Amino acid sequence: QVQLVESGGGLVQAGGSRGLSCAASGRTFSTYAMGWFRQAPGKERDFVGAISGIGTSTYYTDSVKGRFTISRDNAKNTLYLQMNSLKPEDTAVYYCAAFRDRTYYRGTNYYTTSTSYDYWGQGTQVTVSS
Repeated sequence: QVQLVESGGGLVQAGGSRGLSCAASGRTFSTYAMGWFRQAPGKERDFVGAISGIGTSTYYTDSVKGRFTISRDNAKNTLYLQMNSLKPEDTAVYYCAAFRDRTYYRGTNYYTTSTSYDYWGQGTQVTVSS
């Protein structure tokens, strides 16, 4: 069982930056792939970025490439999302999620699909003002 707690959300002006964190429970954090998803009001939950268990592979949705960076510190059981050049359309509740990683998942869409993830945090609101 993995428990996830996001933090770092808040109000930021367009063009600004914000960093999110996701603290995970347990002693096997490095065996879990981690992802960030977001959900805007009235919309479905969308993939943002993901990272493999040992951090060697990362995945991003096109709209955040070059602006967002996902990373992890396995010694601290923490996942990060650094968001730069924020836009009003980035406004959403951001969720971190986890699933048990497997080598043969690399290069597949397993990391970008919400149904792959078994554990979810409660979410943190990010609001970007124009």
